[in-house]
Amino acid sequence: MRNFVRPFAIVLLAIGGLPLLPICCAAFAQEAQQVDGIAAIVNGDVITYSQVRQLSAPRERLLRTQVTGQELENKTKEVRQLALKDLIDRRLIIQAFKKESYQIPDHVVDQRVHDIIRENFGGDRSTFIKTLEAQNYSLGEFKEKELERIMVQAMRSHNVKTQMIATPTKIEDYYRKHREEFSSKEEIKLRMIMISGQKDTGNAQAQKGLAEEVLGKLASGGEFEQTAQIYSEDSTRDSGGDWGWIGRNTLAPALEKFAFNMPIGRISSIIDYAGNYYILKVEDKRGGTTKSLAEAHDDIEKRLIQDEAEQIQDRWIATLREKAYIRTF
Repeated sequence: MRNFVRPFAIVLLAIGGLPLLPICCAAFAQEAQQVDGIAAIVNGDVITYSQVRQLSAPRERLLRTQVTGQELENKTKEVRQLALKDLIDRRLIIQAFKKESYQIPDHVVDQRVHDIIRENFGGDRSTFIKTLEAQNYSLGEFKEKELERIMVQAMRSHNVKTQMIATPTKIEDYYRKHREEFSSKEEIKLRMIMISGQKDTGNAQAQKGLAEEVLGKLASGGEFEQTAQIYSEDSTRDSGGDWGWIGRNTLAPALEKFAFNMPIGRISSIIDYAGNYYILKVEDKRGGTTKSLAEAHDDIEKRLIQDEAEQIQDRWIATLREKAYIRTF
């Protein structure tokens, strides 16, 4: 049998420090107890429905805070399908590791467990063991899971190697095509006074005169917030016309054009829009800047190399799938 330590020495050091919170132990114990049906068979190895649910559980909890009804049902199916795919890929990688007769020495797993005890249990091995026992989970089972994690990470490191060189031309081309990724969202802090042009009397001219009177008070030094509380007729009246921080596509286009082109602290003229009269004040601005190519260079280089690595991994996993017997239920 060949020893797998030397090719993977670097990756083992890199992943050895990854923390595993106690909750993960509970998840593994739950996995062992909830074998309730076969979700897939991968070259004879069984993946259960409970394993799929355990992996998808965090994403499902998040979904339940975001959507409901049929949309929740559809998205839940999607995340479970993705979880099953991940479990199948993981099983294929472990099988490939064993087929090559590679080995992970016991001391590597022992060091991993030692690091977990140190980082998550303050170095108290007794507390760690009691936690496992309380969850009906043996130290041997825990070590087996950690061994499989190391196998997967090691095989990925061994098979997913990119020789890509992110040339200046490639970096510049990416920057040109994805410039929005390096631009911060433009926002303004806005206050607004709205005077309706259609009061019960139907005297639009009188309402315009009121708007002009309000603008005159502001021009004479009147506080915008207090003036809005007295005269504004929209839903922000009680808060002094405060719209807070808003981005583009929040206001009607005619109002947005004025607001986003106004200097900070400036009070607008009267804006006649859709039969009403508006007075705006921009209190602050933020965002709306774009990193230069030089500033974005390192991020783009990392992204290009990462994308290449993901493509290599997808091709590698595809070859494993092509040679495997996989049946889902």
